[in-house]
This record gives sequence, structure tokens and C-alpha cells, in this order.
Amino acid sequence: MNLPQIIEISQIGVSILLIISILLQARGVGLGSTFGGEGNFYFTKRGAEKTIFILTIILAIAFLGLSFYSLMVQ
Repeated sequence: MNLPQIIEISQIGVSILLIISILLQARGVGLGSTFGGEGNFYFTKRGAEKTIFILTIILAIAFLGLSFYSLMVQ
């Protein structure tokens, strides 16, 4: 395996993990809340929710970094 193949496989892995972490954050907010159906209040993230949020940010930065690096290598 050469470097471009390793980067492509890494991008696929990071993108799958990023998709999973984003889907885990979904709280069931639908169109009902768009028209005032729910009263959402601000609250702080705690526990697993905060960990998943930070993991999502790290994965997004890693994906962007791999993408830019992939452009530079080719």
C-alpha cells in the first residue's frame, strides 16, 4: 500500500465515524419544533453527550486535515 491509498482508507473510516457521531447527537427534533411546537431551552452538555460532541469536532477536523493532505499528495 502506498500513501495515497492509506489516506483514502483513513478518509473513509473517519467519514463513517463522523456520520455515526452526528447521528448520535440527533435528539428527534422534527418539523413540529419549527412552527413553535416545542419549547426548547438552552442547557449544558454533560456526560456522554459532551463526549460525543467533542468527538464530532475532532473527527471533523481530522477529516478536513486528511482531505487537504490528500489534495497536496496528489
